[in-house]
Amino acid sequence: MPFDPIPSSWSGATRSARAGDRAVGFWLLGVAVMVLIMVALGGATRLTGSGLSIMEWRPLTGWLPPLSEAEWQRLFDLYRTIPQYAAVNAGMDLAGFKDIFWLEYLHRLWGKLIGVAFVAGLVTLALAGKLRRGLMPRLLLLFALGALQGFLGWFMVASGFFPHRTAVSPYRLVIHLGMAFLIFALLLWIALGLLRPAPRAVSVRLRRSVIATGALALLTMLAGGFVAGSRAGFVYNTFPLMDGHLVPAGYGALDPWVLNLFESIPAVQFNHRLLATLTLAAALWLAVLAWRERATPAGRAGLLLAAMVGAQYVLGVATLLYVVPVGLGTLHQTVAVVLLAAFVHALDRLRGRSAPA
Repeated sequence: MPFDPIPSSWSGATRSARAGDRAVGFWLLGVAVMVLIMVALGGATRLTGSGLSIMEWRPLTGWLPPLSEAEWQRLFDLYRTIPQYAAVNAGMDLAGFKDIFWLEYLHRLWGKLIGVAFVAGLVTLALAGKLRRGLMPRLLLLFALGALQGFLGWFMVASGFFPHRTAVSPYRLVIHLGMAFLIFALLLWIALGLLRPAPRAVSVRLRRSVIATGALALLTMLAGGFVAGSRAGFVYNTFPLMDGHLVPAGYGALDPWVLNLFESIPAVQFNHRLLATLTLAAALWLAVLAWRERATPAGRAGLLLAAMVGAQYVLGVATLLYVVPVGLGTLHQTVAVVLLAAFVHALDRLRGRSAPA
């Protein structure tokens, strides 16, 4: 979604438009930070098993938590009807239910606050005359995606209420997580286009290396969603071998074979490891190319992206070896968004014309 800056030759109108663009850009950056926090809360909610504690979807209401013991008991009785209670939390009392309820409540409340921050900012900036007409299609698209994400969140949670399920569907989890990544990336991309001038020309090789590294990182993140959804990180907690093998036994045991890519625990974890390692290799080559252009904004952005890939790789291995503790698991999911931010930042520094390699 490219953004064309206003020609610098325009004087008074340019200054006014630039001021408006900066206001819009900082607003979008603020919303992007809120989305990052939302992803972190979502990781913590999943890892603590809190996500199915609220069985009602009230997107426009539900701002307040239960205010009476009768309401607490009603919600607890609803929770006791789903398979997760019987299989995972049988015997839980009301106090235990409150412990898992609060994190999911905070997660949903934060989602509502993101919606309020977006709509309030949009209306305020429009009334102040700081929104150029050309921006409206982008902003309306973001609003539509945000509304869709709210529905996808409930669509994911509702899958955990099905008979014989004690957690949400990995497929729906990946869709929900992927949409969060898309919204975050668009917010940041548009904001950076408004806040920073177009960069100078960059080499074709650097551009291709950034795109390849970022694309592999995104595939690794989505593969990580299947690891999270199937709880595949709680087995094969050694590295680099899996139960003494490079490729785990039973990798292709499911029929049809394509299901192994999404539903086989050995295959899902192996694929995530493989993609992460390929991403690291691409990042090392990117670091070599970026180092040669470290004096340019694009070169420095490439180095940052490569460094973030390395940090996320180390964090992923640590999360695996320590059997996915809540803190490390949440941090691993959060740093994935920071890595995505580094990718978008690098893409922004590559908006200029390509120069010969």
